[in-house]
Amino acid sequence: MLLRSCWKSRHKNGPGPGPAPSPAAGWVRPGLAALLWLCVTQAPCGGGAVSETKNVVQKDAEFDVTYNDTVTSDNQTIYAFNHTVSRNKTEGVHVSVDVLSQALESPFLFVVRQKHGVLSFQVPLILRGLYQRKYTYSHVGRTLCQPPTRAASETQYFFLDVSTLSSLGTNYQLRVSRVERFTLLTDTKFSFTASPSQPQYFKYDFPDGVDTVIVKVNSDMDFPCSVMSIQDIQCPVYDLDNNVAFIGMYQTMTKKGAITVQRKDFPSNSFYVVVVVKTEDEACGGPLRFYPLRPNELIDAGNRSKVLDVVVSPAINSKVYVMGMLFCLGIFFSFYLLTFFMACLENKQMSKKRDVFPIPADTSPAETASLLGTNGDGKTAASPYEYGSFADNGSTLSSEAITDSATSTDNNYGYLERSLDSVGRSRQESLSSVEEDDYDTLDDINSDKNIVRTKKFLCVSDLARKDKRILSKKYQIYFWNIATIAVFYALPVVQLVITYQTVVNVTGNQDICYYNFLCAHPLGALSAFNNILSNLGYVMLGLLFLLIVLKRDIVHNRALVRNDLHAHECGIPKHFGLYYAMGTALMMEGLLSACYHVCPNYTNFQFDTSFMYMIAGLCMLKLYQKRHPDINASAYTAYACLAAVIFFSVLGVVFGRGNTVFWIVFSVIHILATLLLSTQLYYMGRWRLDSGVLRRMVNIIYTDSIRQCSGPMYIDRMVLLVMGNIVNWSLAAYGLIERPNDFASYLLAIGICNLLLYFAFYIIMKLRSGERIKCLPLVCILFTAVVWGFALYFFFQGLSTWQKTPAESREHNRDCILLSFFDDHDIWHFLSSIAMFGSFLVLLTMDDDLDTVQRDKIYVF
Repeated sequence: MLLRSCWKSRHKNGPGPGPAPSPAAGWVRPGLAALLWLCVTQAPCGGGAVSETKNVVQKDAEFDVTYNDTVTSDNQTIYAFNHTVSRNKTEGVHVSVDVLSQALESPFLFVVRQKHGVLSFQVPLILRGLYQRKYTYSHVGRTLCQPPTRAASETQYFFLDVSTLSSLGTNYQLRVSRVERFTLLTDTKFSFTASPSQPQYFKYDFPDGVDTVIVKVNSDMDFPCSVMSIQDIQCPVYDLDNNVAFIGMYQTMTKKGAITVQRKDFPSNSFYVVVVVKTEDEACGGPLRFYPLRPNELIDAGNRSKVLDVVVSPAINSKVYVMGMLFCLGIFFSFYLLTFFMACLENKQMSKKRDVFPIPADTSPAETASLLGTNGDGKTAASPYEYGSFADNGSTLSSEAITDSATSTDNNYGYLERSLDSVGRSRQESLSSVEEDDYDTLDDINSDKNIVRTKKFLCVSDLARKDKRILSKKYQIYFWNIATIAVFYALPVVQLVITYQTVVNVTGNQDICYYNFLCAHPLGALSAFNNILSNLGYVMLGLLFLLIVLKRDIVHNRALVRNDLHAHECGIPKHFGLYYAMGTALMMEGLLSACYHVCPNYTNFQFDTSFMYMIAGLCMLKLYQKRHPDINASAYTAYACLAAVIFFSVLGVVFGRGNTVFWIVFSVIHILATLLLSTQLYYMGRWRLDSGVLRRMVNIIYTDSIRQCSGPMYIDRMVLLVMGNIVNWSLAAYGLIERPNDFASYLLAIGICNLLLYFAFYIIMKLRSGERIKCLPLVCILFTAVVWGFALYFFFQGLSTWQKTPAESREHNRDCILLSFFDDHDIWHFLSSIAMFGSFLVLLTMDDDLDTVQRDKIYVF
């Protein structure tokens, strides 16, 4: 059928509008109004009226037939299609257009008029990239939106209008076909090809009994970069690179993409899976090929087709959620039960030993050793009180008279022998409150500090001379400070991650957060509940450690009240403030790690690492405090240093990537800090950093190394510090040369390496000094080492990384491996929390063998 219609319009010279155009035929449908912009009237100079006619040709068209036609500005073609749709079956319709002419004066305009909407696009299709680049595509394919129908079956019509403003005849090729397998089936893979000008989308209906599914899109090709989107069943479908982010959930992808979809988010119980190939690869970490550009230059994008496959699988049900939570709780509650059982067993053993060896409270350690058949140095049988608790017991020595260092011998280290009974009686003084002004005062022996602390051989008694009440208050500040820091740090963190999650849910942008999308199980508003739940171990085991420390603290205080001389004068001095701080830090690590995993990305990675720095620093301080209680750093100094570490961590994350100046500055500061700390440790704090420090250094080097050629006075300390400097200088050189992108992890590695070095040195020196490691700490050491090994294996699996683009990070995603609920990183959380708890127990119990050894026989190293 051939229909002709003429539109006429006249423009008269002079002011005022011309007459409105009037149609010559009445068959024009409302959708044809989109073509009115093609009606162009011209008025020649001089004022005459000239009319231009436009021919409109309508054809009845069929599916799967290729139409080769020509269109100019003088004619338009309308293709009329009809097809039957049913309520229980959705059939896709695909429109494919090719331009056969090479040089076009003006583009084609294709308008598809449907019952419930209009789709229009031009050919050649122009898509914009970065910096206003323009890419042209002569082959365009679009899938028509198919809204659901209420009738059981009905015939629907749609019309495809073709027009152009080009006066030259332009050839094109048109084909409209039905899409096979437009509706995706559950657990059935479907392969297809997409390009920037030929996006693809498919429909999925939730089957009965399935409330959550995971949509996986895979490809063997890294590039071109593509986008997968989940959209509701509504028209229009946003399936171009410049509008795919307008609605629904979406994420960029190279080889892998996965989105978990819940039925509650789609009232129609169905959704579209849209796959779009981007015009450029920069969003996926690829290069920008076309640069520099001339303004308004059209770029031929070349072949950017990509073969992909999609599969929709049911996600886990509520039973798996319950099993995962019960498994998590069961693992860590078992540690509570084991601890309770061990405490009961030890109390029973202690009661039996007290019945066999009833020792009076005022018995000296020497007499106790005689009763128990030991030699007083703890190397044979142990005191009954040695098994009294889960932690070390003891106090600090009161001030003792000091002889002149010139007359002191290596056996008594400058101390006069004195009956411990008199010392015990002196401990019955009133326990009045101590003011903060009394901290770190040795008024009675100020003149002897340099003599005592610079002796060649030091014992714990030399560095445990301050009043216990003063030191107890000093070290309790560690706990109260970290509790205050935790509150002020955690509250804004929680607020921020809630905002992150809200933004993800509202915008649908899945590139904001770096999840393991193949094992991200949502719960409520949370997108990856399993990664949050697995952090429960840090909180529960941190609380358990606090309870163990509290029990030991109570037992130790009771021993002090009953004037037990072993608690007063033997063993490593017991100060529990740092232990309380360590347990609190472990709990906060769990809370902040959970906050980080609400929406993991590079901007909030410091939430996951800040308290790791705290834990590493507190563990090193505790190791040093064991045998240096009088000269350990104050809480204010320690937390100020840790704050500086976190400050550099933030700077490194923000400015450190590829910034040579930053790495030079940081490496210099790292080396200088290592040298200053080494000097502080070597001289036990008995040195000054002032304008004369360089002159004193030159004098020492000249006197000891050049004139006398003498070795270092403190050989053990020198060995530790030399090894520490080698490690730290090596790490500084590695950072300066390699400049790793993950600065936060690099900084954490520095802290962990120093902690492991100091811990190994402590164990070696302990054994070298003739001390022994009891059964419980030995089991803890072996168990913790094994667990750390497995934990690090799962940590380095690398399921995601914010050092790369979100699309590249998803290439590392893997399926769940435990109970279909937990992934490798969740197992890292389980094992690392257990390993940290075991490490804390090692620090707590490793010196229990010294509980009956007098402090002037315990060496300092």
